Amino acid sequence: MTTPARYYDGETAQVLEVGVRPTAGELIIFRPADSSIVAHWPIGEIAVLGDGAHEGAPPVLRQGGEARLVIEDPEQRRQLAALMPHLSALAEVPASAGRRIATLGASLVVLVAAFWGIVDYGTEYAAPWLPYSLQVKLGETVYEELVADKDECHGTRGMAAINDLANELARAAGYPHEVTVHIIEGGPVNAFTLPGGILVFYSDLFEQAKNSSQVAGVLAHEIGHVVHHHPVKGIVRAYGLDLLAKLVSGGTSDLLNTLTSGGNILLAMRNGRTFEREADATGVALLEKLGLRADGISGFFEQMLEKEPKDAASAAGIWSSHPPTQERIQTTKRPPTGRPAFSTADWKALREVCK
Repeated sequence: MTTPARYYDGETAQVLEVGVRPTAGELIIFRPADSSIVAHWPIGEIAVLGDGAHEGAPPVLRQGGEARLVIEDPEQRRQLAALMPHLSALAEVPASAGRRIATLGASLVVLVAAFWGIVDYGTEYAAPWLPYSLQVKLGETVYEELVADKDECHGTRGMAAINDLANELARAAGYPHEVTVHIIEGGPVNAFTLPGGILVFYSDLFEQAKNSSQVAGVLAHEIGHVVHHHPVKGIVRAYGLDLLAKLVSGGTSDLLNTLTSGGNILLAMRNGRTFEREADATGVALLEKLGLRADGISGFFEQMLEKEPKDAASAAGIWSSHPPTQERIQTTKRPPTGRPAFSTADWKALREVCK
């Protein structure tokens, strides 16, 4: 049999259209026009580079040389493989496009699942072991950027009252580090937690709270985030997902540049629904453990719902980073029993902390 093929000598860019004829001991490569011999390849020295299952026409080579032989016709490759069993890779047929796409998709799903499993496990068990000094440095850096153009409140008695309660709650949870509360003048009616046990409250929350128990409830909720290391876990998960997206898309990670933006880190730390439920439950448990009124958390949520009946979390459904407000009210509902978290004088000082 004579098989048409293309021959690359490995030294020049020239491509020769050749014929290939197998014999008992060698493969003869010749020019069809004049039958002049181009090369003699001993059968035992011939090998296939790659395989037909993944390449349309895998090259054939002589071991130790740079020359390549490409046989385009599948039937001719099959016949040559039948004559030379050690070249069986030539006879393999590429999988259909649909099958290859399905295989690639399944492999990608497995890769994503494995990567996310590592990220999820790492955040849950390894994040708390991040050096505390590094957590504080990260939290302080973010805080300084966030408040660069805002006024911080420094009322001595009010700041002492809320910091004392924050650390009392943290100690009750077994948290071994100091917690620091900062108060920013103005709104929104909100509070959040940064790495390193740094809590940030806006003064509008104190002015609009119906009683001190609501502020204590919000504070206990934020302490729940602290003791469960949610800020650090949130960052690790967010940037693990970012790296995964870059891996899948073939992009490069801009992690270090992103970490320099306080706003982006705050977005990364947006606590998911699991974190929020955990912080709610922990906050209520800590207040009850200390014998304090624990109805403030549900009371705060009820007030939120009165102001905004169309609950954004419920409307967003699975896309919401927070549980539905009505659900949170039901799970944190407690009777108005227990001692107040703040004395009358401390509560007055807290409401006037920015004056």
